[in-house]
Amino acid sequence: MSDDWRQGGFGVYIHWPYCLAKCPYCDFNSHVSNEVNHAHWRAALLSELRYTASLTGPRRVDSVFFGGGTPSLMEAKTVSALIEEIDRLWGLKPGAEITLEANPTSVEADKFADFSIAGVNRISMGIQSLNDDALRSLGRMHSVSEALSAFEIAKKQFSKVSFDLIYARQRQTAKAWFSELEQALELAVDHLSLYQLTIENGTRFGELFKRGKLRGLPEDDAAADMYIGTQQVCADYGLLPYEISNYAKLGAESRHNLIYWRYGDYAGIGPGAHARLTLDGQKTAMHTEKNPAKWLKMIEKYGNGYFPSEVLNPEDQGIEYLMMSMRLTEGSDMRRFESLSGTGVSASKIQNLENMGMIHNRNGRLIATEKGRPLLNSILSELLA
Repeated sequence: MSDDWRQGGFGVYIHWPYCLAKCPYCDFNSHVSNEVNHAHWRAALLSELRYTASLTGPRRVDSVFFGGGTPSLMEAKTVSALIEEIDRLWGLKPGAEITLEANPTSVEADKFADFSIAGVNRISMGIQSLNDDALRSLGRMHSVSEALSAFEIAKKQFSKVSFDLIYARQRQTAKAWFSELEQALELAVDHLSLYQLTIENGTRFGELFKRGKLRGLPEDDAAADMYIGTQQVCADYGLLPYEISNYAKLGAESRHNLIYWRYGDYAGIGPGAHARLTLDGQKTAMHTEKNPAKWLKMIEKYGNGYFPSEVLNPEDQGIEYLMMSMRLTEGSDMRRFESLSGTGVSASKIQNLENMGMIHNRNGRLIATEKGRPLLNSILSELLA
């Protein structure tokens, strides 16, 4: 059990909580602030890194991911200092993937060269749409032309560039979405994250939806048709769905996100970050204070912003592994599930799902079918019941 995490790898996630504006659909831990003391934040993030390394002991890092918020608002010297400290504390594996999320405004695009020098080798761009009206509706601060310009700059600076798009938006037809998707694929991109618009509680869209003022959302069947058609369009361009919402050419998959989905270990640094770390042979859940000001005060007092950790029992580990790994087209290894949870899934449940055409059982590895992937929550409920 103490070495199980090695089957997924070890990554470091760093959360930058600030944005220029709060998007109406976003429920991430992001905040708008007119003033940010970058030197103060750099020192605080470094402090939490050192504390986390004192818990894990010697490791080697497969990937680093700067998320947010909008981490492209960070100073490049902060990014550089954090990468150097991660390498000093744990050691970066040769060719480690280092990703930074970026918004495609012209100001941030100008910083791409500095981020590359700092050690970033992969950019994930929050483009979200290739339609100016949709960008305004989504609260984005860039135009399509700015996004395309930033993408071209990024391709010259980084070996890997991905971007996000949101579909099943208000008043969007399947035909319009597939046209937009084809436009994205024509850019010779090798990785896309394609998310169906979800209405989350606590967001501006969530409030409008409750009041019946968020009109034009597609019906469930129409959204499902968009999802199914998306797989075919991407396949036509050589991008395969290695995860429910992520498509890539062979070798261009997000190695950091694969750590999550393969149930590896990952450190979570910064306000609102989560971690799963195997400590003293026990899988441990950790999370930090979400409020940036309160997190900084905890850093000043304790050197870290973590709340008390929780050792996960075998049942919870099995559940987490299954919920994450079944998202992947490679599926879930039932031998590993049994090793983690101490129990197995009954053969009759597996056979029933096979008979329904929801999963394949390939020598003990369960894989959701094309029919089953849109119904993954139901599949998981059946397997874990």
